[in-house]
Amino acid sequence: MVTSSALNAHHDAEGAAWLRLLMTPGLSRSAARRLLAKAGSAQQVWLLSDTDLRECVTQVQAQAFAALPPKWPEPVERLQQWLSTPAADCFHAMVPLGHAQYPEALLQTEDPPLLLFVQGPLSLQQSGQPWFPYPQSLAMVGSRNPSAQGIVNAREMAQALAQQGLCIVSGLALGIDAAAHEGALKASYSGTAPLTIAVVGTGLDQVYPRAHQALAGQIARNGLVISEYPLGSEPRPHHFPQRNRIISGLSQGTLVVEATLKSGSLITARLASEQGREVFAIPGSIHAPQAKGCHALLRQGAKLVETAADILEELQGIKQPVAPTHKAQAAINTEAKNPLIQALGHDPMTLETLSERTGWDAAQLQAQLMELELDGLVARLPGGFYQHITRS
Repeated sequence: MVTSSALNAHHDAEGAAWLRLLMTPGLSRSAARRLLAKAGSAQQVWLLSDTDLRECVTQVQAQAFAALPPKWPEPVERLQQWLSTPAADCFHAMVPLGHAQYPEALLQTEDPPLLLFVQGPLSLQQSGQPWFPYPQSLAMVGSRNPSAQGIVNAREMAQALAQQGLCIVSGLALGIDAAAHEGALKASYSGTAPLTIAVVGTGLDQVYPRAHQALAGQIARNGLVISEYPLGSEPRPHHFPQRNRIISGLSQGTLVVEATLKSGSLITARLASEQGREVFAIPGSIHAPQAKGCHALLRQGAKLVETAADILEELQGIKQPVAPTHKAQAAINTEAKNPLIQALGHDPMTLETLSERTGWDAAQLQAQLMELELDGLVARLPGGFYQHITRS
């Protein structure tokens, strides 16, 4: 790990090696992880032989690997400046994959970030405790254009949960995200864990949206602001769906407060389910577009939430993340062993017929069907029918 309090030649060299790995165009995270596994460290990656390199990456990736990232070494100089000049009462750090402070919960996901850039209070860094508080954390996400009631729900729910020691994880976006952060910051919880974590889609040397400059500063002094994107990274549309896997991955569960059917919050909920985490949703008016995404999640088996107690009861006793099974392997196991697949056969079937065949109630069926949908094994058809999708 490279921090504002630990700068020396070794850390500078290792930090630069990690940053180059992150910024090499065309080098995917999975390819980078293969290289790291082969070499043993970021610095050793750049000393791999051509033979070792060809075992880990494609020819196109190897060509990208041989070239320096654009404008190099400016990104290294920017990083060193940022690490050495944190804001008052805050620390700046770069945490690489595999470091002791790297979140264990993210290691249990299929696509963990190579690097996390972190800003937080000095008191947290000095406490000697892990910065990332899994299993005491909950992601809260929702619409960027929520109703007035949605804002109230997010703030009050976040404050009530933070009072009980849950860290609220969100994305610093307009609407529900901001309300969740604000509610958590109002809590009077006296523990050492951060009150809230903002996972952002830019470099940490800028704030998006600009209107949240003050809020980002509050979070940095009372929680954590983190990003997988290097300094200087501007907000790009594809950054935000990508960062959603970190929001859900850091948390025991994800609560969707309000969401339309096309909301990015549903991506976060899907990722949470794939990561083996709980999914919660707050119901709303049947006439409100902002409630339709939550209602869709509830139909798919998400747990209905009316009060903070509903979440606390559900999360009680969870001690560690559930490691996800790779989709391809999950599909093989599911098709071979899942009784619901056997009950479905190959023809479209209603929930009522499935209940008669399996003896399961509607809630249990919907939960199982949602998992099979996410694995691509079941399709939801018009008219309330479900059908098994045969994989080649």
